[in-house]
Amino acid sequence: MEHCGSRTQVWVGNVLQLSVSIIRSHGFSYHCYADDTQLYLSFRPDDTTVSARISACLSALSAWMKEHHLQLNLSKTELLVIPAQESIHHDISLNMDTVTIAPNKVAKNLGVVIDDRLSFSDHIASVARSCRYALYNIRKIRPYLTQYATQLLVQAMVISRLDYCNALLVGLPDCAIKPLQMVQNAAARLVFNQPKRLHVTPLFINLHWLPVAARIQHKALTLAYKVTSGSAPTYLNVILNAYIPSRMLRSSNTNRLAVPSPKTKRGHSKLFSVVVPQLWNNLPVPTRAATSLSTFKKLVKTLLFRDCLTKPNSTNHLFT
Repeated sequence: MEHCGSRTQVWVGNVLQLSVSIIRSHGFSYHCYADDTQLYLSFRPDDTTVSARISACLSALSAWMKEHHLQLNLSKTELLVIPAQESIHHDISLNMDTVTIAPNKVAKNLGVVIDDRLSFSDHIASVARSCRYALYNIRKIRPYLTQYATQLLVQAMVISRLDYCNALLVGLPDCAIKPLQMVQNAAARLVFNQPKRLHVTPLFINLHWLPVAARIQHKALTLAYKVTSGSAPTYLNVILNAYIPSRMLRSSNTNRLAVPSPKTKRGHSKLFSVVVPQLWNNLPVPTRAATSLSTFKKLVKTLLFRDCLTKPNSTNHLFT
C-alpha cells in the first residue's frame, strides 16, 4: 500500500457481505475476503468532506445489509488514516448510530500490522515477539531433538514468519529490521546448539540461509520477475512498468524496469515502485532473462548468498 503524490489514504476494515455497486457509487476502492471487506479512499489533504463521505458509504451499506437480513458490526469496524506527509494531521471521526469510530494508529491486515506512518515498526515488533516465543519453546525441548529436527522446526515456526509478507519491508533501513535479524541469528545458534555470542556467518553458510535483508530483496525480486513474465497480479503491473527508451539503445532488449523519479528532497525514495526496479536493473542480464521462476530464484539466491556471506570483504554489523 502506498500513497500517490499528496493524496492521503484511508483504510476501513471488517465490513462484511457488501454490495460492490454501493461501494463504487461512493468512490471507494475495495478488497473482499471470505469474512472481511476493506474499503480504500484517496483524498487531498484539504478535503473537508472525507468524514461525511465515509459515513454516507457506511450508512448506505448498513441499510443494504438490513434489507438482506444482515447486520453491520460497527464495533469491529476500524479506521486507519495514512497521511501523505508526516506533518499533515487529519481530524476524521465517524458517528453512526451510537457508535463513534476514531482513527487507529495501527490496523491488522491479513496478519500484517500496518501503522499510520507505514514504518512497519509495530509489525516488526510483533513478528519478532512471536518468533522469540517460538524459539523459547523450541529451546526447552532442544536436548531431545536432533540437529536436523531442530532445523525443520525452526524453519517451520520461525523462518516462515520472518518471510511472510516481507516484501513490504523493502526500502527500510538496517536499523529498522535489526530485531528480525537478531531473531534469525538466535535461530541459527539454536539449530547448532551454540552459545549466545557465537558469530553466526559460518552457521548461515552451513544452513544456506540468507540474512533478513537479503531475504526481503529476494522476495521483492521474485515479484518483479512475475511482473516481467506476466504472471503477477494486476495491481503489481500498475506499480512496476517495463523500461521503454525513447530511442533504440543497447539496453532496449535487456528486460529492465522503469525507475520513477523520486519525489523527495533528498532524491531518494523508499517506495516499492522505486526501490524494486533499482534492485531489478542491478541484476546481471542472464539472471533477468531466466526462463522459469524456479531458475530465477536459484540464480538470485546464489548472487545474494555470495554478496552477503561468502565475499572476503563482505561484512554485516547484524551478524554479531
